[in-house]
Amino acid sequence: MAPHGLFIGLMSGTSMDGIDAVLVEVAQGQTLLKDTHTQNYDPALRDQLAALAAGTGDSVHALATLDRTVGIEFAKATNTLLSKSKQKPTDITAIGSHGQTVRHHPQGPTESRYSLQIGDPASIAELTGITTVADFRRRDIAAGGQGAPLVPLFHASQFGIQGQCRAIVNIGGISNATLLDGSGVLAGFDCGPGNTLLDAWIRRNTGDAFDADGAWSAEHQADPGLLERLTQDPYFTRSGPRSTGPELFNLQWLDAQLGSDLHPGVVQATLAELTTFAIADSLRRCEQQPEALFVCGGGARNTDLMRRLHTRLDTMHIRLGTSDELGLAAEWVEACAFAWLANRTLSGQPGNAERVTGAAGPRVLGAIHPA
Repeated sequence: MAPHGLFIGLMSGTSMDGIDAVLVEVAQGQTLLKDTHTQNYDPALRDQLAALAAGTGDSVHALATLDRTVGIEFAKATNTLLSKSKQKPTDITAIGSHGQTVRHHPQGPTESRYSLQIGDPASIAELTGITTVADFRRRDIAAGGQGAPLVPLFHASQFGIQGQCRAIVNIGGISNATLLDGSGVLAGFDCGPGNTLLDAWIRRNTGDAFDADGAWSAEHQADPGLLERLTQDPYFTRSGPRSTGPELFNLQWLDAQLGSDLHPGVVQATLAELTTFAIADSLRRCEQQPEALFVCGGGARNTDLMRRLHTRLDTMHIRLGTSDELGLAAEWVEACAFAWLANRTLSGQPGNAERVTGAAGPRVLGAIHPA
């Protein structure tokens, strides 16, 4: 039987900008958001993480020290959230920590697949005094899956409603979609780049960490030729379980397609169109079309991205909304998912949807680090 009570979810995505921490109450498979905290990474730490993910800082020492450093940062975020919410460690059943992905390699022979998240869970448990569940992806990969996406069962539990086919799309660094028929998972996959290319391009050209509200991309029109070249990547027509990351969709990938000299703002607008193309085209190729699509993640707060996505979905007769309409604020959905997954782990229930990841079957995910 699943334990009821208070859980903390910790999430840091491929944007590597910081840590989202949530305090939730889990009961009967549902999560109720109680409190939140965002802790930004120090710029120097973010640069070290980016170098490790890109392979330029790839050494055993760099990996090991950053694992500890990020674990300590996750513990600090937890303790700040506890103080803010006036909770004691003994009030919390467990922490579910996604960790910080530094490399995702889901392709090739099963024995060579891996997905690596750092953020030492032993340090989190030690510094918070709370049982910590982490390393959620490894068991799915061992069972022949891709280890991602891992949120579809949470989406089904939290957002599924009888008699409705709806899509839940997280636009983080990478965008991922869950297609629900009632509370059943019809499909789930990584669509392609979400904010990762948009963030990387504006950082290169203006020094800004991200395009706030999509203001820069909104000033320009996409270049049809560049968009056509970008959408020819084989990833967008791959069938079956699929997941990806900035290992594929990065500035090197973009540079190889740029060709003629384009205004940087035009490139930014084209990347925004690429994000919306990846989402809409992924759904178009599903056997069943959703009646509505609800966006969560940082992309839900990008007005220009949402405008462009609305234009594409309107031709498919799909209504666009955000997870706020469904009772959970868009920016906290993924952190809540890992609190929910920790609850599943402690109760011995599977956390993966095998039809999504390609695993041999349902598996209990995560490793438990007692307080």
